[in-house]
Amino acid sequence: MLYFENDYSEGAHEEVLKRLTETNMEQLPGYGTDRYTASAKEKICAACGCPDAEVYLLTGGTQTNQIVISSMLDSHEGVIAAETGHVGTHEAGAIEWTGHKVLTLPQTDGKISASDLEEYLSTFYGDENHEHMVFPGMVYISHPTEYGTLYTKGELAELSAVCSEYRIPLYLDGARLGYALAAADTDVTLQDVAEYCDVFYIGGTKVGALCGEAVVFPKENTPFHFVTKVKQRGALLAKGRLTGVQFDALFTDDLYLKIGKNAIDTANELKRALREKGYEFFIDSPTNQIFVVLEDAQMDRLKEYVVFSYWEKKDDTHTVVRFATSWATKMEDVKKLAALL
Repeated sequence: MLYFENDYSEGAHEEVLKRLTETNMEQLPGYGTDRYTASAKEKICAACGCPDAEVYLLTGGTQTNQIVISSMLDSHEGVIAAETGHVGTHEAGAIEWTGHKVLTLPQTDGKISASDLEEYLSTFYGDENHEHMVFPGMVYISHPTEYGTLYTKGELAELSAVCSEYRIPLYLDGARLGYALAAADTDVTLQDVAEYCDVFYIGGTKVGALCGEAVVFPKENTPFHFVTKVKQRGALLAKGRLTGVQFDALFTDDLYLKIGKNAIDTANELKRALREKGYEFFIDSPTNQIFVVLEDAQMDRLKEYVVFSYWEKKDDTHTVVRFATSWATKMEDVKKLAALL
């Protein structure tokens, strides 16, 4: 079988595993107070261009979203997200479980616009009954989005300006941030993310780590007693070295960016083959997620040889499927998939 189901089917990049093995028998203090975690945080701050940022290492994306959002919102507040946003679709109500509503906005190619956000917020505060409603307390975006698309630097700046006007934080979910930064035509750097966002996380689980996400508060705005809140939610690893060593490896010699490029290169080759064969793209994604329309009978035949993701029905006889490449995808497997198609 060929695996193009997601970008976390493999374990970890060999350099990450090597560092885990090399440090395995060292006796280190717990809960992320070890020297490798400190080194990882220092390297992440440098990469973000924010030497005074605060960095916290968690283990998974849904866990991270839930803890960050619930820690930054008051009890009467909700989080604004695109109607396709991960926090409102594929996280099993994790945000609502904490008592915070996901407030959805229309999306275009997975993205929300500053104009729609401005209209939503002005309409909310213009309603004389807004004291009886869930207050918008944060804006959540994904980069790349759930459709593999990217915000531009200008779009991030516009969203940031609206959030600043209404004094609510802008939160960027970077589960696949490595692939966004490696995309050919992006004008957004990690430093730009740190400048325009009030909090974001750098995804490791989908970009070369066994597990792990690095939460960054770049503006001296960490919620009070954040570590205690992480602990309260069962997310503070006693063996904090596990994530520390991994991120220390990922942010040594630009490894994070280098391995992200492999996903882009293999995705571009697959897209080239799909175009040559006349396939219909559901959306034009510049990153590692490729959305294609297949005739249902063809999709069923392909399932015999390839593992991929069902996305949504297009009509009675066609389905949108997703092929995902990753840091570990081999070009030879792309060519095998192209031959099958």
